Amino acid sequence: MIKRTRPTPKTIYIAALAAFLSTLLAACSFQQYASKAINPVANAAKFERKDPAGEQFHQYLLNNGYTADHLPLQQWGMDELTYCALFFHPSLDVARAQWRAAESAELTAAERTAPSANGRFAHSNRANQDISPFAFGLSIDISIETANKRNIRIENARHLSQAAKLEIAQTAWQLRNQVVQSLGEYQFNQQQIKLLLDEVSRRQEVVAIYQKRVSLGVASNVELSSANLQLQTATTELNARQQSKLVLMSKLASNLGLPFSKVETMNLLSEPLNQSAQQNPVMPADLQTTALLNRLDLRIALERYAAAEAKLKLEIAKQYPDLVINPGYAYEFGDRIWSLGLSGLLTFLNKNKVAIAEATQLRAVEAAQFEVLQAKVISEANIANAELSQAKQTLVNQQELFKQQQRNTQRMQRKFATGEIDRLELAYAKLEDNAAEKNVALANFQLITSLNQLENTLQQPLSKTKFNSNIEDLSFNKSAD
Repeated sequence: MIKRTRPTPKTIYIAALAAFLSTLLAACSFQQYASKAINPVANAAKFERKDPAGEQFHQYLLNNGYTADHLPLQQWGMDELTYCALFFHPSLDVARAQWRAAESAELTAAERTAPSANGRFAHSNRANQDISPFAFGLSIDISIETANKRNIRIENARHLSQAAKLEIAQTAWQLRNQVVQSLGEYQFNQQQIKLLLDEVSRRQEVVAIYQKRVSLGVASNVELSSANLQLQTATTELNARQQSKLVLMSKLASNLGLPFSKVETMNLLSEPLNQSAQQNPVMPADLQTTALLNRLDLRIALERYAAAEAKLKLEIAKQYPDLVINPGYAYEFGDRIWSLGLSGLLTFLNKNKVAIAEATQLRAVEAAQFEVLQAKVISEANIANAELSQAKQTLVNQQELFKQQQRNTQRMQRKFATGEIDRLELAYAKLEDNAAEKNVALANFQLITSLNQLENTLQQPLSKTKFNSNIEDLSFNKSAD
């Protein structure tokens, strides 16, 4: 005959606790920590492997409206370089990573407080033989948030996430602006080199004429020395511009996020394609309204203000205490006890006044910063528009002077053909023509710079290009791995 033993309360408690813990552990899958060290050497090699002639970038261009017969690109203008910066520059990866972190914060804000389990076990010395020597208990704490705190946290995180998302587009626009500026400086440098080469050639001709005249005794050494000094000045300036070409290409490579060796092989557009579009850009009807509606930093500031408001709402909601319900079961020295507890912080005593005051001040700071930024944008739009108008008028004046000088040079050429003037006078007339053309090139560069400044102020392209003005969509495309 098998003798059956009755399980003791201790055995029952241990079995119940073990079953509870095993069920809890089985329901949870723990992630393991994986180390991911930064390898500077590998990062440098990865940077050197970036290639604008690679298949990944070609596919990116195909996805953005380019056709296969245009690839590989034979010439790099503003649109192509902008797409290149959006694809390769690492600063966009940083902005995207920050946005993903903000999105994760949204998920964290939506999480509810997990219930917690409490257990205890005790054993007496059995001083009283009438009671069981064992006591154990198990209870669960269930937290209940009040005053809609969870939804307010989600609202705050959502506004911060949207601000981080707009930061990506803001970074993309800044990259575009830097590329446009770098390309404009490079193109102006190329024009200067071309005009300086012509000037050096003319001045060499003048020096040769003076040298011949000095040898014949019909000119003084003073005139020859003056001509040589002017030639040296022009040659020095030409050398400086030729050396600046490498600096400007290095600057462009930095703004593109590419190695200099790759940019060096790119056939960059030496002159703007559409001069008329730059002199007559498509101007919006109301500059201030356009700037206020398009500026990404204003939209970011609005999101941050909304996040500050949500923060204030959360602190006000914290005046109302959260509740914790804790049902439990206890076996105490032979007695079986069921219980239901209720607890909460006594926030009614101070009503969270300090945190509310701090959040109120932070909201006021965000509001003041937005007003300052808005006033700055309006002022910048007006100044940029005035500078553009001034640059356009300056270019018109310089073009008119250049035309007058060209007519004068043509008249001098006709006189030279009839023998009324000599070669030296014709050479100086051509130098004056060269100087007028340099003034036109400078005025045109100032116009392009003013136009770029106005575009950057409005954050809206003012000339028709292949580039999609909705930079928010382009900036989310994944960059090169």
